[in-house]
Amino acid sequence: MACQQPILNPSLPFTGIIQGGLYEGKSITVTGRVMPGAQRFHVNLQCGSVGDADIALHFNPQYDGVEDVLVCNTRQHTKWGSEQRESAAPLTRGNNFILMFLVTRDSYRITVNGSKHMDFLHRLPFSGVNTISVDGGVEVQSIAFFDPEPPGSAHSHQQSFMMPYKTTIAGGFEPGRSIVIHGRVNYNAQRFSLDFGFNSSVAFHFNPRFNDNVVVRNSYLNEYWGTEEKSGDMPFHRSQAFKLTIICETQCYKVMVNGIQMFSFNHRHFDFQQRAGHGSGRSWTWLWEELDMALGGAGHGSGRSWTWH
Repeated sequence: MACQQPILNPSLPFTGIIQGGLYEGKSITVTGRVMPGAQRFHVNLQCGSVGDADIALHFNPQYDGVEDVLVCNTRQHTKWGSEQRESAAPLTRGNNFILMFLVTRDSYRITVNGSKHMDFLHRLPFSGVNTISVDGGVEVQSIAFFDPEPPGSAHSHQQSFMMPYKTTIAGGFEPGRSIVIHGRVNYNAQRFSLDFGFNSSVAFHFNPRFNDNVVVRNSYLNEYWGTEEKSGDMPFHRSQAFKLTIICETQCYKVMVNGIQMFSFNHRHFDFQQRAGHGSGRSWTWLWEELDMALGGAGHGSGRSWTWH
């Protein structure tokens, strides 16, 4: 089954279908911003969209009390269960967030801005969940759905390649071309890197660092590292699969993670002919450290693969 396309800039209140429902290993990522004057908002994973549908997970940051608090709960047959209350510290008013719900066998694992925040044990079977709803004092930029690698898929039988991995890009990586990587971050990863280079230089260095919860972008030109760019949130998670798309445009590289544009990096080296291998050097890419990935063919679907266009 094809991966569900992300929902971009939905109007609130929003209710939408989760294609294929929920199952172990599937994740949903909500990207947005808490409104400066928000009193509360909620994200519900629920069983249907009609009337008083059962809610398997009610995720509800609240800002109208003595202290900010996150309330999680379940509603079954119109009756609410016992509240599970946590600090809502990572979800502060006026700030952006990346909120991920990962379905595990025993719980919903909730990650905020790349760091695990809490587990909410299943009270209703997640197999019955087919709808997501969002409302309250929040702006939603995207809702993205990511499926685990299905057992027996074509990609699941491909060879995994040892890191570091280096290869030449036939024809170079120039405007109009893109590279798609399907992979999985190791459970104990501290960082990984993806470098696009020529000769002994690096035109684009892409470096998620998990201990620092940041994605560093840079270049290495004329034997010097440039100024690091660190803005933006961490879209990668230890032990989690991902789809990473790098698009080379005339002025910049654009980076998409799981279908959502996350970063752009303005070109610091514009000699595309040299990068294409027509000048004094050859264009290459180097992927290394703490990443489980495999080379594949078409580069679509949920398997681990690598392809360029």
